[in-house]
Amino acid sequence: MKQDLRTLFEAERNKKHKMREGHEIRFEQKLDEAFPQRRSSFYYLMGMAASVVILMGLGFVFFQQMQTEVPVKTTVIDQQPVAQEPKGISLGDLSPDLRKVETYYVNSINLELSRLDLSEDNKEVVDDFMDRLAELNAEYQSLNRELNEIGPNEQTIEALIRNLQMRLQLLLKLKDKLNHLKSSNNETVTNNTV
Repeated sequence: MKQDLRTLFEAERNKKHKMREGHEIRFEQKLDEAFPQRRSSFYYLMGMAASVVILMGLGFVFFQQMQTEVPVKTTVIDQQPVAQEPKGISLGDLSPDLRKVETYYVNSINLELSRLDLSEDNKEVVDDFMDRLAELNAEYQSLNRELNEIGPNEQTIEALIRNLQMRLQLLLKLKDKLNHLKSSNNETVTNNTV
């Protein structure tokens, strides 16, 4: 006795099911009995007031944190006055590629200078490296003057790029030296405490 399910479902859909009169009213009454909703307006107002107080408190804390200034530790790296670069063309003015190279090295040098961890223990080493860096900076200035006086040529451009590379390498060596000094000082302190 095989029957087609589609015909059975279609027949069931066509039947009209009726609910008894007052079904919805009886259902709502049973819901009210099971879950009474007798909340007074006093609790409603208290909830709103509590929400407003919490939001005001959070806003106050947020604005207090935005207004406090974080102290920034500043360190003077080079105490000598910075020589002004001569007016005229520089390495970056010659081509966009050379501008990228110059910008990369100058930014890397500045980044490494800002990351130096200076203290009284490493002051002599840092001063020695800063003197060498000042010499390289003076050489860069003279190469830049040569570039303006003679005009751009391959030897001057290569010398300027080599100078930037040497300054960056010098700072990286200084960083390694400071890390080595710091680790040796830590080992000495550890050995003395044992």
